[in-house]
Order: sequence, then structure tokens, then C-alpha cells
Amino acid sequence: MAVFLGIDIGTTAMKLGVIGDQKLLFETSLKIRTYGDEVTKYQDASEILALLEKGIFLIPKNLREKISIISFSTAMHSLLPANSQKVFLWSDLQAGKTIAHFSKRKLAKHFYQLTGTPIHAMSPFAKLLYFKEANKYQEVTKWSGLKELVLEYFTGKFIIDRACASATGYYDLEKKTWSTEILSYLAINPNQLAEIVDTTKTLPMKTDKINHFGFAPKIKVAVGASDGTLAAYASFYRTKRTASLTIGTSAAVRQITTTVQLEPNKQNFCYYLNEKYFVLGAPTNNGAALLEWTANQLAKDQNTFFSQLPNILEKTSIGARGLRFEPYLNGERAPIWDENAKGGFSGLTLKHTREDLIRSVIEGMLLNIRRLINLVAPKQVLSVSGGFFQTTELAQLASTIFGIECIYAPENEPIFGLYYLYFQTEIQSQREEVHFLPNLKEQVIYEKLAENYF
Repeated sequence: MAVFLGIDIGTTAMKLGVIGDQKLLFETSLKIRTYGDEVTKYQDASEILALLEKGIFLIPKNLREKISIISFSTAMHSLLPANSQKVFLWSDLQAGKTIAHFSKRKLAKHFYQLTGTPIHAMSPFAKLLYFKEANKYQEVTKWSGLKELVLEYFTGKFIIDRACASATGYYDLEKKTWSTEILSYLAINPNQLAEIVDTTKTLPMKTDKINHFGFAPKIKVAVGASDGTLAAYASFYRTKRTASLTIGTSAAVRQITTTVQLEPNKQNFCYYLNEKYFVLGAPTNNGAALLEWTANQLAKDQNTFFSQLPNILEKTSIGARGLRFEPYLNGERAPIWDENAKGGFSGLTLKHTREDLIRSVIEGMLLNIRRLINLVAPKQVLSVSGGFFQTTELAQLASTIFGIECIYAPENEPIFGLYYLYFQTEIQSQREEVHFLPNLKEQVIYEKLAENYF
């Protein structure tokens, strides 16, 4: 039995999972610290590597010795200047004004169509453009991100997988290489960027790392892909459904496709997955981060907030008695692509309770995601993933608001996406899978509410 270690480095947590014969043999999750303020968001590269080491040593020694392949999923749109420890995240908005000005130019649409990456402050393209304009990091000779960081740590090679590269905003989807046109515009030399390799490529691990962690001598490092494409692929492989939704800190609706599909006005993303598939979709900044904010600001007891949500939903009514919530506390990507967007309550009166406010946050978040579903996967059954769907009542409400069936399976996560990318195994029958169907009576009410909610 081949034993596989998948490591998913996300925005808020690093997850490790050891899989053998499609079964999760070990898993753990470690919180990642983010620094900065409302505009600047970054993580510390040395802390990422230290956390990676800590997580691996949590795996029992006898299991570690059996691992034959290790692979990585990383969050998209990260940017790490050489000689710096700051890994700027997708949520970093320093490039906001720069990219807002650039987006008005014809060149913006052209670059979007070349790359499939929306013109937004999240992208490394926007960050580099801002650094150039602000005369920051001009002495930097090498640019990388989370994926290059961990691959160089384990293999000694300066490489990036094609999926993460295609989310930078300077990768040519058709030519499958760095865009010389865009790099020229940024005054960046291709030699300053990592070598691009396919998502299924494997390399030997450095001997010192094998010895340090107690891995098997012939262990291989598979480069992997991005967290978003892998979540979509895991859902697709597991449920045979092309459409998926992940609600994590942020959220995204995704569609597996065999062709590049772009919409210049709506700006769906389109990222490379492997030689056969692309992943297109629409992301929102405002997923479960809204619930964390609600827990911090509105909960009577933060420790029991999430367990109390089913009771709160039962006690309150659809539409939160006329209270509405615009879920743009973290700016917004799709469908409005405005990092300066602001959220807030409307229709608030003295009659509204704490529970009404909490319900309106959940409804506003889900009604916003409903718009993304209509953009990317209208009327399609969704395979869903993320901790949000582990609460039955929240998953049921989502299905009702979306008006479509949702399928949750534990394997609909990036780590299993990595596993399926390398082990094209037959899905075992009778695997755990939960289906949620809309409550038809409530769905009618939400359909009406959605007509003019935003």
C-alpha cells in the first residue's frame, strides 16, 4: 500500500493528512499567524517552514517511515520577495489604488484574457505593479511564493507548479509559460521567477531532509497544485460532479472544464489544473470569516457560538424580520471586484435582536454566494467542502437558499485532491456522502428575497 502525505498550506491553517488506500490514516491542523493591518497582509516565511516541520513531526514515527510520496497544496496569489520573510497574501490590498487605475485601461482586459486571472489587488501581478509604482523592493532579484518556498526547502530546486503559476497574473494560459509581454510591462526578467513544471511532476527529496524527518530513503516530492484547483478536483473525482463550492475563510464556486473559458466583463477566473483540466470559477472574500467576526462581535459566548447556530436559526425567521446584511467586510472579489467595498446592516430597528443580526449575516453571505453560483454553475448539483458544511443545519440552509442539491463528502478537500492527482484509484462504493435538498417551501421565499436583496 502506497502511503501518501498531503500538506495543505491555506490562509489560516496548515493541514496535514496521511492517506493510504483512500483512507485517512492521520490528520492534524496547525494555525498560521497573519501579520499586518487592514491593508497589508502577510505571513512569515520562517514561521511557515517551522510550522511545516512541527506538523510533520506530529505524524507517528512508524507511519512517517512508510510515506512514499509527499505533495503540497498552497493558497493562491502569494508573493515573497527575495531576502525578505514577508509572504504577501491574496488578502493584501496594498495594490488597491494601483490596480483600480490600471483596470480602466484596455491593457487590463488584454492581460486578463492572456492569463485567466482577474484584474484585482489580490494577484501577484497587481502587487508587483504596485511595488514598481511605489519604488519598493526594486533591488529584489528573485520573486516567489508559498509553493516555491516549500518546494525549495524539500528539493533544493527553484520551481513552481503550473496551477499556482497560472494564478499569478503573468502566466500565459495558451503558451503555458511566463508571459514575456506582461513581464516586460512589469520590468521583470523571467530569470527572476521559478521554473514552471507540471502539477504531477515528482522530484527526489534532499537527503538531509529525509534524514531529518525519518522518511523512507526513496520518498518522492510531487509538486502539487493550488488549494482552489485541488478542492475542485477532489470534489469532481469523488462525486463526478463538475461544479463545486468551498466555504473556508473566503469562498469560491468552481467548475471543472477541459477548455479555457473567459468572460472579460464578469471576470471569472480560469486556472490550469493538469494536462486535461482547467478550473474556472468566481471567488468571494467573505466566507466563514464573516462568522468568525460575528462570533467575536455578537456572540454571548464565543466558545459556544458555532454550536448555538442551529438553535439561532430555529428561533429566527427567514429574512431576519426585514434585516439585511451586505457581506463585504473584507472588500469583495466576484461579483463586484471592488476591494474597497464595505459591508453593513440595513433595515435595522429597535425590534431586532442579537439573533436576528446573526441570522442576517448568514443569509447575506449565502445570498451573495448564490449570485456566484448563478454566474458559474447555474442549476447544477454542487459538491461542497469546508467546515461550514459540517454543521447540518447550515448545509441545509445553504441548499435551500441556493435552490439546488448539495453533496458533502469528507474527501472534498485539497489534500484528497492531491491524492487523486497522483493515484487515479477507483472510488470505492458505499463511501460516506451526505445529500442536502432544498426545503421547497422556504426556497420560494428565498427566491423572492434574492430578487432585490443587493
